[in-house]
This record gives sequence, C-alpha cells and structure tokens, in this order.
Amino acid sequence: MIAPHAEWPYQGKPVHVVSSTLDPAADPRVTVHRTLDEAVAALDAAGYARVYLDGGATVRQLLARGRVQTLTLSRVPVLIGEGFSLFGPLPADVPLEHVSTEVLGGGMVQTTYRVRESSRPATT
Repeated sequence: MIAPHAEWPYQGKPVHVVSSTLDPAADPRVTVHRTLDEAVAALDAAGYARVYLDGGATVRQLLARGRVQTLTLSRVPVLIGEGFSLFGPLPADVPLEHVSTEVLGGGMVQTTYRVRESSRPATT
C-alpha cells in the first residue's frame, strides 16, 4: 500500500509487515513476517517498547493478548451503509480510559485511549 509513494513516509523507522503473500525481498525497507507471532517475537527481540499497529484484525489479536496499551481511533465524517465491525469479536470487553481527543482537518476526529491495566490479560 505504501510502496508506490514517491517519498518514503517512514524514513529512519523500521517497518514490519505481517503478510502471507508479500515477497520478503520485494522492498529492502520492509521486513515481512509470515505470522503475527513471528512479528511479535522479532519486535520483542529488537527491544521495541512502542510500535504503531494498523489493521483491525492485527489490533484485535494483540488486544486479546494484552499487548496494546494505547489505542488511537480516527474517525472520518463519512457514514458507510454496511460496514464491518472496527476490530471484530474480542474474547471480552476491553475497558478504556480517555486520554485526549483532537479535531483534525476536514472534520476528522482522533481520540486516544489507554487500555486499563486491569483488563489486560497476561502477555504471551
């Protein structure tokens, strides 16, 4: 999705992608992992404490594992007639604590929440 951009938006930042179809050698700026477990192990081994996650299924799986501490939701002012659930089913409710809300250009709204510590299951 980001490969066609003329200017690389992640200059100086490591990019890890979970994909069963991308060629790992297609772009030297991107590290491709075949499974989420593989990606998590690589990020843990590299010592990363904070990472940017994208993709509802990925976020859902890591929420369920207790690996998400902060969640930023961006809402665009468009109602979709028949959409998908933001993350899909979770094994339990995830209590959140509001941190901040910011109104951006075009009516977009970004809200940041902290995942309450008591709701995080033990990490795996």
